[in-house]
Amino acid sequence: MVKNPRKRQKTGKIQHKPVPLGADLRNDASKDDEERRLENLLFGVPYAPDKAGKEIMVVSDEEAEDGQHEVGREFENLLDSDLFFVDDNAELSVLSQAPQDHVQSDAEDDEELIIPEVPESDEDEEISIIRQGIPQQPKKNKAPAWIDTDDVNVQVSLASNNRLRKLRDAPSDDTVGGREYERRLRRQFESINPTPDWASIARKKSERAKRRRSSASESESVEDVVPELLASTAGILGTTLSRPILPSTLSIERLRDANQAAPADGEIKTVAFHPSPHIPVLLTASADRRLRLFHIDGLTNPHAQTLHVPSLPITDAVFHPSGTSILMTGPRPFYYTYDLQSGASHRSPRGLWGTTFSSGRGDQGASMEISSFNPTGEILAVAGRRGQVHLVDWRSGAAQVVGELKANANVKSLWWSKAGAGELLGLTEDSQVYVWNIGQRKCVKRWQDEGGFGSRLFGGDGQGKYLTVGSNTGLVNVYNAESTIDLEGGKPKTLKTIGNLTTSISTLRFNHDSQLLAIASNDKKDQMRMVHCPSLTAFGNWPTSSTPLGHVTSVDFSRESKYLAIGNTRGRVLLYQLRHFSQQ
Repeated sequence: MVKNPRKRQKTGKIQHKPVPLGADLRNDASKDDEERRLENLLFGVPYAPDKAGKEIMVVSDEEAEDGQHEVGREFENLLDSDLFFVDDNAELSVLSQAPQDHVQSDAEDDEELIIPEVPESDEDEEISIIRQGIPQQPKKNKAPAWIDTDDVNVQVSLASNNRLRKLRDAPSDDTVGGREYERRLRRQFESINPTPDWASIARKKSERAKRRRSSASESESVEDVVPELLASTAGILGTTLSRPILPSTLSIERLRDANQAAPADGEIKTVAFHPSPHIPVLLTASADRRLRLFHIDGLTNPHAQTLHVPSLPITDAVFHPSGTSILMTGPRPFYYTYDLQSGASHRSPRGLWGTTFSSGRGDQGASMEISSFNPTGEILAVAGRRGQVHLVDWRSGAAQVVGELKANANVKSLWWSKAGAGELLGLTEDSQVYVWNIGQRKCVKRWQDEGGFGSRLFGGDGQGKYLTVGSNTGLVNVYNAESTIDLEGGKPKTLKTIGNLTTSISTLRFNHDSQLLAIASNDKKDQMRMVHCPSLTAFGNWPTSSTPLGHVTSVDFSRESKYLAIGNTRGRVLLYQLRHFSQQ
């Protein structure tokens, strides 16, 4: 049987219906995983691999439910905040308002990292405010970068550690918490490293600016303030009263040496602070015939200037009471002046003294070491030979001798009284004290120092309260300054005789408010005492046997007694800070 031939089917051109690009890409099973992944990146088609057991990454939940998605509508339901991100340091409150849950959770995580930690009592409240999206008010002070919350639980023993005993406020203090321990460490650091002047000035300026702004808003007018200022003759700026010092303990701290930036090559002859409280300048005169100026700041004490005078061995140098010039004297019948404003130095005119000074080196009169300015700086008193005292007019600029005074013995020391009408007092080598009236050019009173033997020098305070006389035996007699110039009171009586030193007195110096008196002797090492003037007793806690004073040659207080400078024979100028006055 003949096999029927197979019917031939009609063939024609296959008509392919046009399909949009990417419309049926999802159902093509012939594509591998790599091609599907590329389609997902280019067209947004969900990537679903054929192999089971692997994760299925779905772009959105709606696409997974529908199963179909038209081309070009992959990002239809996404917000602009999901498609684009601009790093503009947005506020935390703005980030917390993102609509998606996962975005919100990420923002909250970021907020927890940015916000500094605070104590437990305030932490929950601050976080709740941020999560609610409420903007916080800006703080006036900078928030700390980080705070350790464990500091509250720390307990530190101050008595068991020798290095921490200085942090105790009382001997019974032992255990303190972390916050208190931090506060005491900060206080100790600030006492060792005080605030710099530039920082204090900046703070004062900002405080004054705040006060101006607050005063502008107040109702008080200028007319109410002016009558109060004009009703008094006191200074507008006013003065602060010093607190009394207790006689038991002297609060003092050693600083870097005042002349460490430029030490002297020989013995320090004199040290002196500038008379103005606004100019922290210290001068030192040494045996190498040099005068040095230092800017005293308590930290580095930079060296400002050096003046070399080859022809004059400087034994005494003082500031003019006005603070504009420096007078330098020594064992020569002439002196030098240095103008601080112009920087020019001048020598005294020749023949100034006439025949009252001799040019011989061995004559006692060939010296100007004993001299003193009156409180106004208009007259300079210079002790000559044979009991002569010359009065030099300093107002004209050209030194001229305008008067002379006479004593029966050589004058050992001069001092201008501030208790009366500006009398000049002179101590002679026979322990006689002469009181001269400058207007009448004559001696109005004379009295004998108690003890009457070996009186070497004397001096008084700036308040006109005390007059002290030091002797070769180490005794210091303290008098009431008013009784020493009283014409009707007779011989003054000593308030007390201080006998803490046993060698010849070489230095007597009061501080600015007459609460402290420094006495020293250069004949023996470490011979210096600090006396409490109201009680006329020496402090027991300073100086001690370990205080490196050496042979003290000169002592001076700063204008407001913040610093104490001590010169010795080793060429060093020790600098101390009096805490009682520095904390006012």
